[in-house]
Amino acid sequence: MADLLHQPLLDIEEQPRTSKKTPRVASLDVFRGLCVFLMMLVDYGGAIVPIIAHSPWNGLHLADFVMPFFLFIAGVSLALVYKRVPNRIEATRKAVLRAVELFLLGVILQGGYFHGINSLTYGVDMKRIRWLGILQRISVGYIFAALCEIWLSCRSRGDVSFLKSYFWHWCAAFSLSAIYLGLLYGLYVPDWQFEMSNATSSVFPANHSYVFMVKCSVRGDLGPACNSAGMIDRYVLGIDHLYKKPVYRNLKECNMSTNGQVSESAPSWCHAPFDPEGVLSSITAAVTCIIGLQYGHSLAHLQDHKQRMQNWILFSLSLLLVGLLLAVAGMHSNDS
Repeated sequence: MADLLHQPLLDIEEQPRTSKKTPRVASLDVFRGLCVFLMMLVDYGGAIVPIIAHSPWNGLHLADFVMPFFLFIAGVSLALVYKRVPNRIEATRKAVLRAVELFLLGVILQGGYFHGINSLTYGVDMKRIRWLGILQRISVGYIFAALCEIWLSCRSRGDVSFLKSYFWHWCAAFSLSAIYLGLLYGLYVPDWQFEMSNATSSVFPANHSYVFMVKCSVRGDLGPACNSAGMIDRYVLGIDHLYKKPVYRNLKECNMSTNGQVSESAPSWCHAPFDPEGVLSSITAAVTCIIGLQYGHSLAHLQDHKQRMQNWILFSLSLLLVGLLLAVAGMHSNDS
């Protein structure tokens, strides 16, 4: 995944052609390599050491940093790609094309070609294919950040004021965050139901299906059952196109067995699919890419390491303060 991400993001086609090979940024390559190592560590070691696997819902474990890191890398890379943009329309065309290619590749890779392995069927089941996922989320964050860099940058020659030069970037990030919070807390989530059969779960006997009802009728709930992120995905994508094995099944309430099956006595929502890379949370993925973009500006436009560190420390402390304030206000990090 890292090689795929690196290839389209650091191919500086928008800059004038020269005979010299574009130098690589060693620090970015090292960070990318560490992220790949971290991804493998949590994927294979999470079953042995659960504390490093994804948090079931609220909280942060080591695995929960992998996706934000890749999004951050995409943002930093864009600042290097679009350091100079002589033709905005052409740059936009290429950025959109790369995002579409990355999105479609993600759909193809997770297409579920072995969904009927027990019945000796093959191919993609269009009724249950998962439309969103890891590469799709990166593509969404990438295109938002790319458009910000191409169209909203106001940097002039010799200007070192990042707040002034990229003021509209921050406006875009705050606007996206406001939209996310407004939808997360403002949408009313009614009661909902879904059907589960032996085709999607081995808990139920063959040729039987059960209809589960989830009681909600709330607004602003951040739990696994009644959050607005899940509701948006059910309406926009369809419940059959969501991730079938959400991590929140590891919660004690779901009483999941060692073979990965939820008991029949568990709450109804424990059986429901939920997409951790859903529509609403993709908005914050775009914000993460835009934040990485600002760090990349320091790397691209400042030659003095001390100035770079000062900018990065200022950004980091500011974001840390915002995160602490949100945590104190009751907004915990979770899969919604």
